[in-house]
Amino acid sequence: MFGLNKLDLVDKAKRGSGKAFTELIEENLKSIYRVAKGILNSEDDIEDAIQNTILKAYSNIKRLKNDELFKTWLIKILINECNKIYNFNKKCISLDKVIEEQYNDKYENLDLKIAVDSLQEELRLVITLFYFEDLKISEISEIVGIPEGTVKSRLSRAKDKITESMNGKEIM
Repeated sequence: MFGLNKLDLVDKAKRGSGKAFTELIEENLKSIYRVAKGILNSEDDIEDAIQNTILKAYSNIKRLKNDELFKTWLIKILINECNKIYNFNKKCISLDKVIEEQYNDKYENLDLKIAVDSLQEELRLVITLFYFEDLKISEISEIVGIPEGTVKSRLSRAKDKITESMNGKEIM
């Protein structure tokens, strides 16, 4: 439990002494860091949790009923803050992860993308609508305004040109 000096600090902090509150936080900083580190992985998240804890503790110290339980009360606030951050992070997707997945996806399909992009516009359009947008030949015919037979022949020519390109030949 707290010695007389620590109880006096809590009492002074409750009466508005910022210096006493700061001293209490400094005495408990290692403990709250270890607790936060046990719950959160990121140093940024740990710092946020500690900062939020200190702010909430400072705002609510007058509500502390038992001065001897200051450390317990502080850690309880910290755990609640850590859990908020942890639960928020579970719902979020890391921007780095999204960028990495997009980069890897683009890198793996780079040859195909180059081959499709190098097609004439009329061939590129039907390939894109058929394979990338999963439209039926009849739907492509209606969208582009050409007969279904023309869509089929353009798809066939586009596939041949892509195959040639993927096998190392130039597209004409």
